[in-house]
Amino acid sequence: MAGKKTAGPSPEQSREMIEFRDSGIHGMGGFARCEIKRGEKLIEYVGEKITKAEAALRIEADNRFIFTLDDETDVDGDVEWNPARFLNHSCEPNAVAEIIRGRIWVRALRRIRPGEEITYNYSYGFDGHEEHPCLCGSGKCVGYMVAEEFFPKVRRKRRKQAMAKA
Repeated sequence: MAGKKTAGPSPEQSREMIEFRDSGIHGMGGFARCEIKRGEKLIEYVGEKITKAEAALRIEADNRFIFTLDDETDVDGDVEWNPARFLNHSCEPNAVAEIIRGRIWVRALRRIRPGEEITYNYSYGFDGHEEHPCLCGSGKCVGYMVAEEFFPKVRRKRRKQAMAKA
């Protein structure tokens, strides 16, 4: 990538790069309209900035679009003007969500081909992971939407459960 970009694409530029339609992973998904280069910012995850206490209440009410921004603030992405909320989780993602200067950006981890679904790892914690089954279907899928650091722990637990059933 030539030079460092500080700003990401505008919503219009994101719409030129990403098409939202039915996904084989889950519900709606975002698909590349064109070839996307490694490192390119694709879309900003936007929404209402809320306190951790308010986020906890909304999660309890089954809001699945809360994104951690920092130690004090979360973003509730369950708003009509946030198409990034439709990007699906994968255990073998082609993108990553990063916080850059107080904003949440989804950036390509590798080259993404036209028509390919854009995914990132939601990086959920281990506690309560069984409440978040994964349907990504990748060769590295661990069956749950957890951060990669928990993959070995989830695999060990699943092996023990399988052996106990046998």
